[in-house]
Amino acid sequence: MPSILVVDDRPDIRLSLVVLLESHGHMVVEADTPQVAQSMLGKHEVALILLDMNYALDTTSGEEGLSFLSWLQKQNLTIPVIAMTAWSNTEIVVKAMQLGANDFIEKPWRNKQLLHVIGQQLNIQRLTLQNTQLKSRIDTQLEQPYQWRSEVMQKLHKKIEAIANTDVSVLLMGENGTGKTELARYIHQQSLRADQGFISVNMGAISEGLFESEMFGHQKGAFTDAKSSRVGRFELAEKGSLFLDEIANIPLSQQAKLLRVLETGEYEVLGASKTRRSNTRIISATNSDLNGLISQKLFREDLYYRLNTLEFVLPTLRERTEDILPLALYFVAKFNKKYQKNIDTLSKHTEQALLNYQWPGNVREMRHLIERAVILASTNQLTLADLPIAPINDNESDCNQKHTLSASRELPMMTLEQAEITLVKQALEKAKHNVPKAAILLGLTKASMYRRIEKYGINKK
Repeated sequence: MPSILVVDDRPDIRLSLVVLLESHGHMVVEADTPQVAQSMLGKHEVALILLDMNYALDTTSGEEGLSFLSWLQKQNLTIPVIAMTAWSNTEIVVKAMQLGANDFIEKPWRNKQLLHVIGQQLNIQRLTLQNTQLKSRIDTQLEQPYQWRSEVMQKLHKKIEAIANTDVSVLLMGENGTGKTELARYIHQQSLRADQGFISVNMGAISEGLFESEMFGHQKGAFTDAKSSRVGRFELAEKGSLFLDEIANIPLSQQAKLLRVLETGEYEVLGASKTRRSNTRIISATNSDLNGLISQKLFREDLYYRLNTLEFVLPTLRERTEDILPLALYFVAKFNKKYQKNIDTLSKHTEQALLNYQWPGNVREMRHLIERAVILASTNQLTLADLPIAPINDNESDCNQKHTLSASRELPMMTLEQAEITLVKQALEKAKHNVPKAAILLGLTKASMYRRIEKYGINKK
């Protein structure tokens, strides 16, 4: 339970406040100087601070209290502060409020008034947090998810609904672009944690040196470049869900640190001595063969078993053809609204082309293609001319089955690496060596495309 931090140099004042506050159900921690209070904030979870403004019997300037408020402001800590002083000084009150104090009370205080001010500030803090969480929920619910039509996806969703309101760890497997992130968010929205945060982190984008800082947070000064405090992903996801995307990309040297949190629920913020406990549901995802990585000693087997209490594999889009046309129309409607267009149909040849295409980039690729097509379309119907996935005939009504997608033709046998190199080169040529456009053709992010170009030493010019 968060505590109230009482900062005052007089033991009798602190004792009076401890007796009063604890008798009304609050936990209290004490500090006799602002410097001690600074260190206490790294060791205790504090909901509110009662701050004396003067710490020398012959001083009435309030400078020590003001310095603490200034320090607190620089830490980006949103802890409400009630300033206290035995000296009625309007100038100190104004300065304290300018430096972030939430309220002010004079000594000697009246117990009823003090408790009212404390309760008021705690309620404001609680409402602010609830508003933030509500906004997050509204933002995620504004866009209604696509309702899957294929039997394989309906079966998968029934399984997801059966386990969503538990706290078991879930591992989502499947190719790039199959919708693992959307499914993870759906699991969260159907869970008992839906009114709390859903925090997503791309594990492949975290450098090895920043892993602990990103995941567990750090305090100002914890290391050379720590110029301000940082809240870690586990703390952000407290009481909610933490989605670890591309889980296979965690460096082996950091996997033990993640395993410890999953096994014990304990972690430390860098620079703080207090051990924290995590109350977070873990959902992870990967398109890698974790069993293969385990056999190569690149992924810890014990971590794998902690992650995959339940494991679900998302089928590719080409394995759920019943969803292709309804999903395309769903994206058309979505981007109609976004770009203020009025497209209401797909031509028959466009429908056939969509069905024939192999969709190597899955749902993500379709989303990109349909968005671009909606932007470029000049009529209320999407035609093959709007979609760069099939040869275009000047007279579309003369198109026939020979105008299927080139991607559906049988490819010669080659290794997956050779196929990836070939596709990257072809995409670059088709996009006239514009890397972002080539990435869209393959259903990749720009960063992923650049990584492959560098990995295979492909000339992008």
